Amino acid sequence: MASLITAPQTLDERLASRLKALRHEQDWSLDELSNRCGVSRSTLSGLEKQEVSPTASILGKLCATYGLPMSRLMAMAETAFLPHFIRHNQPVWTDPASGFTRRSVSPPAETLRAEVIECELAAGQRIDYASPPRPGLEHHLIMLDGYLEMTVGGHLYQLYPGDCLRYLLLGPSLFATAANQSATYMLVIV
Repeated sequence: MASLITAPQTLDERLASRLKALRHEQDWSLDELSNRCGVSRSTLSGLEKQEVSPTASILGKLCATYGLPMSRLMAMAETAFLPHFIRHNQPVWTDPASGFTRRSVSPPAETLRAEVIECELAAGQRIDYASPPRPGLEHHLIMLDGYLEMTVGGHLYQLYPGDCLRYLLLGPSLFATAANQSATYMLVIV
């Protein structure tokens, strides 16, 4: 009796499958991808086999290499477009290394330009993105709770609840929380 091949069911399984498919679409070996993104070959292999959980930093490097915003990569691994996205159905991804959690409140869709992500970064953490996934992405970051230091375009911004930071992502960016305070914010990407 032949075994049936089924599509990956969990977000982590779908993400691992999508990362492998992206590499194959470029016709890159693991070594070539490693050279392009600066992530070790063994880590890349582990990600594709779901032996290693991706961190926000690693996903950022991979997205920059593929020219994709992280939210687009996540959308490729998430469910199809729904007009009404109930909170408990919104995909959540967590990076245990940094305490970063992203909830896809309004995921990207082929017919919609904007997407909305709810983000939480634990106290005393930082996420450094060396380059944008695609230069010129329009971002609107709205602080909901806590405190966040955001460095973009060479400028440091201190963000408190109710603040909004609007920018075009053209170069490196850094998200950092205080030692004793986490940050919760919404990120709108157009």
